[in-house]
Amino acid sequence: MKKWIFLIGILLIIAFVMFSTLISRIPVGDRIAVVKINGVIVNPVPLLKKLERLRRDKSVKALVLRIDSPGGSVGASQEIYRALERFKAEGKPVVVSMGNVAASGGYYVAVPADYIYANPGTITGSIGVIIQHVTYRELLDKIGIKATAIKTGKFKDTLSPLRELTSEEREYLKETITDAYEQFLTAILKYRKNKITEEKLREIADGRVLTGRKAVEVGLVDGIGGLQDAIDKARELAGVPKAREFFVPEERTLLQKILGGDIEELKLLHAHTPLFYIMDF
Repeated sequence: MKKWIFLIGILLIIAFVMFSTLISRIPVGDRIAVVKINGVIVNPVPLLKKLERLRRDKSVKALVLRIDSPGGSVGASQEIYRALERFKAEGKPVVVSMGNVAASGGYYVAVPADYIYANPGTITGSIGVIIQHVTYRELLDKIGIKATAIKTGKFKDTLSPLRELTSEEREYLKETITDAYEQFLTAILKYRKNKITEEKLREIADGRVLTGRKAVEVGLVDGIGGLQDAIDKARELAGVPKAREFFVPEERTLLQKILGGDIEELKLLHAHTPLFYIMDF
């Protein structure tokens, strides 16, 4: 008899949890959406679709963005940044909660937020741009393989792994990353110029990483706190103290579900861009 009572109790608890989760997703009443950004930022489309749906959902009064990312491609980071601006244009506040890492592009996407939280030991910063080039020329020479490129312009095969970069190409690439770097600084100052001066920003925007505590000191982050602090702040900024939070489900491919990860290396291989706002590790 006791076993049956225990079993029924367990089933009731499971049913209650499932019911509560289902209710939180029903678009009625005031709600706070919690969206996660995990891993390398390369394909922004699934997240952009979520943000657009939430922007149009009148029951969603604010957004909490939970970031655990070392960054990613420049274009993808910028698209997410712009989507958050569109979300805020509806009068809905955005609060960021940084997890273990929110560096480089992971910091870039946090910048438009009305308030940014980090844990004391969160790794953030790493403001900068990187282009990496690997060459297999010496290896191919050793095994007797020679490669030829027929091209329409001198820069068409820049970053080819089949040859070294020329001095002219190095200068051209430096100009490219300098432009992307200045875009990064401009994006930060657009929302944080009252918290960090351009002079101070340039001083620390040399690729260095910072702890969450240090990031608060220099003005890159607003406060120390975790996810629940961010949810409470979102309620406060939206003026809806009793709003229900709900976690927007992550979309995962079958392969990701089987392997249990985001397969970051494959994401990078298929990024089709050499330009990254990413923490090198």
